[in-house]
Amino acid sequence: MQDALRITASKINPELLSLPWATTLAKWPSEHIVSLPKGLSRHLVRFADLSGRVVAIKETTAEMAQREYDMLGNLARLDVPCVDRVAVIAGRIDSEGAALPAALVTSHLRFSMPYRALFTRVLRPDTATRLVDALALLLVRLHNVGFYWGDVSLSNTLFRRDAGAFAAYLVDAETGELHEEGLTDGQRHYDLDLARTNIAGEIMDLAAGGRLEHGVDAVAIADGIVSSYHALWAALTAQESFSANETWRITERVERLNALGFDIDEMSMSTTSDGTVVEIQPKVVDAGHHQRRLIRLTGLDVEENQARRLLNDLDEFRARSKKEWVDEEMYAHEWLTRVFEPVVRAIPYELRAKLEPAEVFHQVLEHRWYLSQASGRSVPLAEVLTSYINEVLRHRRDEATIMGPPTETMSLPVITGAMSLAGDEDDEVDWRDLV
Repeated sequence: MQDALRITASKINPELLSLPWATTLAKWPSEHIVSLPKGLSRHLVRFADLSGRVVAIKETTAEMAQREYDMLGNLARLDVPCVDRVAVIAGRIDSEGAALPAALVTSHLRFSMPYRALFTRVLRPDTATRLVDALALLLVRLHNVGFYWGDVSLSNTLFRRDAGAFAAYLVDAETGELHEEGLTDGQRHYDLDLARTNIAGEIMDLAAGGRLEHGVDAVAIADGIVSSYHALWAALTAQESFSANETWRITERVERLNALGFDIDEMSMSTTSDGTVVEIQPKVVDAGHHQRRLIRLTGLDVEENQARRLLNDLDEFRARSKKEWVDEEMYAHEWLTRVFEPVVRAIPYELRAKLEPAEVFHQVLEHRWYLSQASGRSVPLAEVLTSYINEVLRHRRDEATIMGPPTETMSLPVITGAMSLAGDEDDEVDWRDLV
């Protein structure tokens, strides 16, 4: 019977064959399932262990599984934040010869959280606003590459911490459509209106469960995605006119987009017949301006705001340096080996699943600022690290793997796994570097 099984996989992983595909997902044995709360979903979703890697498995039709698998591959090639596809399992048959649903397997995004797992008791307004802003940015990026989502919501999104903000990742692409010619205004506005409606409902659901801070207006929070989206979309796509003697406005527009985290791949410019007015309009805008610079200089692949924060510290390090190198890469290597890596290695092994390294480094810098303000002096980094580890990090929950189906209802997050983030357990730190 098992000969009928058909596996379409992005990478060859023989361990896929070891999972109990001849059993309906609801009855999989516990040794294959990663513990998580049972919740509500349009489809049955479970998390499983695949060779030490956490994957999400969703039962659906063979056609829908293959369609979503292909869509996730297309989005990944367009460099859109989304979960990684792993495989489609079709042709499943149980021990009695009855057909079972096909399954879509995706990789669990490390250090990501469903929106309900981002708070322990109540959702504060500032957290809700940051979530909505992150989702607005994700929606702009999706629309910019011609992707119509059709099911925009907080529930269909995973969030990762990003230097005081959040980065949003698409989880469910089942209803999505990719239009190479771009989206119409009507398609974009329908997606945006759907997002506003769904977010309002999700926030109201939290309020009904007593998990929303008193006095918070769910509709106002939902309205926030509309204003954030329109502001971002205008900054990326709006045509701008100025006098021919104000060419500095071109540089200003580019720098403004860079500050928002975007790069311009192409820009069209034209003048009026008398040459007195210049019009500019970005044609293709790619996100990840600071990410690309940090990768080029250090090889570190982090979120956009984290990259911005790390680059600021690198630039400050360069300004303080007494060395006079021509190449920026040499300062970057010095900063990486003398500042960033010692901080990461200083984190005790048992605490390395709390936060990813770039977020830890950002929080250490924040903690240093607060300690310096409180004491009226520049606190050495070694002292800051000791304080941060014992007073802040040790009391956080692990976020390397926080489970929860995209549309679940959960009361407490289930946390599993302690994953090494950098270095070995017995790595030594030269504390003389931490000044």
